[in-house]
Amino acid sequence: MTRTDKYAVVLVSGGLDSMVSAARAKEAGYGLLALSIDYNQRHRVELDAARRIAAMLGAERHIILPLDLRSFGGSALTADIDVPKAGVGDDIPVTYVPARNTIFLSLALGWAEAAGARDLFIGVNALDYSGYPDCRPDFIAGFEHLAELATKAGAEGEAFRIHAPLQDMTKADIAREADRLGLDAGLSWSCYDPGPDGLHCGLCDSCRLRSKGFAEAGLPDPTRYAAAP
Repeated sequence: MTRTDKYAVVLVSGGLDSMVSAARAKEAGYGLLALSIDYNQRHRVELDAARRIAAMLGAERHIILPLDLRSFGGSALTADIDVPKAGVGDDIPVTYVPARNTIFLSLALGWAEAAGARDLFIGVNALDYSGYPDCRPDFIAGFEHLAELATKAGAEGEAFRIHAPLQDMTKADIAREADRLGLDAGLSWSCYDPGPDGLHCGLCDSCRLRSKGFAEAGLPDPTRYAAAP
């Protein structure tokens, strides 16, 4: 397909960060090609949130791509490993999914090249987060260079741009940005270990960081938690 600067492929997991990232792409004037990955994660309820968010943002197309990473395991999100509930620590937690953002960006890059888009948006941040290595600025810069080397478009001199608009934001900043953009944060899903009652557990790293963000931003948290974070 011929190149177009009108569209961007946006990774939409269903979480607050990806929702704000995609909304920033829309605010910048891009038509949204929303990509969600069904990797058989234990919190697959986030895919329902991804559908809601893509629809709310008026994505021109939304692909939910099946990719069963439980076949690999190696993470509490894709194997029978307990999700830690003791609080955010200094080590990379067992909720890290091996090479997840590399895999997801590779799939987004493939769709972008096929669609003629040269912009990709991902909602990673490297301040209030769980310490995943594939959220760091060096990773984003490295993948952008990889995109140049790995694609026909790159070989022909067409640069891909990997946008990580939340890279240097705290969770409070992200909550404020969602509010500024007029987003309904209640549409998003963050919990790694949802219960059968449909509530956020309140104790996993993702719940704790989400709650902390709204509290520090001085904004009401629309999330329903099974336990107070």
